[in-house]
Amino acid sequence: MDVALFDYNLPRELIAQFPVKSRDKSRLLVLNRETGVIRHAGFRDITTYFEKGDVLVVNNTKVFKARLWGKRATGARVEVFLVRKSDKSSETWQALVSPSKRVKEGEEIHFDKYRLTLIKYNGQGSWEIRFKSKSSREKIIAGFGHVPLPHYINRDDQPSDIRRYQTLFAAKDKIGAVAAPTAGFHFTRPVLEEIKKRGVQIVELTLHVGPGTFKPIKTDDINEHVVDPEYAELDSRAADKINKARKAGGRIFAVGTTSVRTLESAEVVDGRIRPFSGMVDLYIKPGYKFKAVEHLITNFHLPKSSLLVLVSAFAGREQILAAYQEAVKNKYRFYSYGDAMLIL
Repeated sequence: MDVALFDYNLPRELIAQFPVKSRDKSRLLVLNRETGVIRHAGFRDITTYFEKGDVLVVNNTKVFKARLWGKRATGARVEVFLVRKSDKSSETWQALVSPSKRVKEGEEIHFDKYRLTLIKYNGQGSWEIRFKSKSSREKIIAGFGHVPLPHYINRDDQPSDIRRYQTLFAAKDKIGAVAAPTAGFHFTRPVLEEIKKRGVQIVELTLHVGPGTFKPIKTDDINEHVVDPEYAELDSRAADKINKARKAGGRIFAVGTTSVRTLESAEVVDGRIRPFSGMVDLYIKPGYKFKAVEHLITNFHLPKSSLLVLVSAFAGREQILAAYQEAVKNKYRFYSYGDAMLIL
């Protein structure tokens, strides 16, 4: 399919630069994918769409301050954007370094008295780097790290972003995301309590979101695009809850495309989702047959992105683009700090 089929016009002023004052005061566009009917609501109204026996699946990954600003020996400023640890036995990491053309293999990047070393250039700005120790890495991140806000938020990170560019589900032992699973931003404890009162289980899984989530599709044919691998985990307890709910007729509501990709990456044997952990690179395109997810809670995605392609596969490209046009008409706020969409 031509990537141009997944394009739309968005006024720049609708790209949210800051979150709303209260998480659950964002707006909610509800699309029924069977009828095409669109409704407008507030996010707090989402509780009315749940029934006893349903399951809400959330991503509990925790974002860390992955954007580091250091200096070369010359004093020139360098950005080191951490992607993921590449070796469990050492402090070797994959990172994006900018400007890449000016730095050299073996060079040290300075963070006052701390250092990291550029080990190997992998092309397209990607490097293998090494911290001297775990303690050194933690001190560099704590002292020089910045919240990895996406490129379309045209401002420096602020102290409030440490809390707001994070979901309530983020677990202390699940640190590893360099971009937030933003569909989860809208949930507050009162909303979650109301959902639980309706007899809904909340199940957690993990997908450490990487910078590839913002990678645009640059090929003319969407089938030639490649999704970057990310670490995902669905443990046996979570899989068991989901399987029992599905057997009893409960519906699965996935919070965000990351939850969808994790669930859909799991093996299904005799109708049961199997637990797993490992790298996933599932690219969901129109024609894909969903095996685990009935409903999706998501934000509004960038044009010509794999995430827009995913939601188009879930609800139909024409219906999604019509819903986006309706959202633009009604001045919804777009992208990470923007409003939400519920696809039934």
